[in-house]
Amino acid sequence: MESKAYDCIRREDRGGGVSILWVARAKALNALNLATLREMERALLALSADPEVRAVILTGEGEKAFIAGADIVEMKEMSRGEAVDFSKTGQAVTRLLQLMPKPTLAAVNGFALGGGTEMAISCDFIFASESARFGLPEVTLGVIPGFGGTARLAHFVGMPMAKELIFSGRQVRADEALRVGLVNRVMPAAELLAATVEFAQEVVSNSMPAVRSAKKLLNEFSESNGLHYKLDSEAQEFGNLFGWHDQREGMAAFSEKRKPAFEGVRT
Repeated sequence: MESKAYDCIRREDRGGGVSILWVARAKALNALNLATLREMERALLALSADPEVRAVILTGEGEKAFIAGADIVEMKEMSRGEAVDFSKTGQAVTRLLQLMPKPTLAAVNGFALGGGTEMAISCDFIFASESARFGLPEVTLGVIPGFGGTARLAHFVGMPMAKELIFSGRQVRADEALRVGLVNRVMPAAELLAATVEFAQEVVSNSMPAVRSAKKLLNEFSESNGLHYKLDSEAQEFGNLFGWHDQREGMAAFSEKRKPAFEGVRT
């Protein structure tokens, strides 16, 4: 196990080559601030390089949230350049989850909103509790998904449903997420982590060179559709929206628990 301590995450090794990466900000509903993203990137690089680790599970501490999204308090005062850098840092994490040469699994134990859904759909498998909620509500804040949601979601649910979820910002329950192909399995919360670990151990009991080759080829199909270009374009568009009134108003309204008054003008 990596010896360096983390403040926002923790790593747990479950045996059989399966490691769990916990987002450990339960009081903040595991919201992703810059410090958390940087720690996740460092941890995922270490897990990817560790020869004892054969599969990685991502989950969140507490009973309410997997990852409730990006940290609005930190985001709302960002400049355009800071927002682009923030987006690219989040994208670095989602690319590690997608492209590391080991299976990655999301155990979604509650709210997976915004960046939470983006982290989940970067994994090879998504197991969800019956209480899980998915959604990309960024348009209600005056921005767009910034961690790869616009580039990846349609691969799961098709273009029409991807547009519906991103344009409306609505949340979907676990049963609907299963129906539209967003998740692999839904189960009671008490069974979620054990079932995810059990499935991960089943996968890694197979030939790992064969599993790695299969993952590599499936990812190359995604890459052939211009994922790198799409992610860069997403980061730039995400940053551009930080020059608009609606971004300031949307995030202020979220913090103040009121309905935003969007105007569609630059500040």
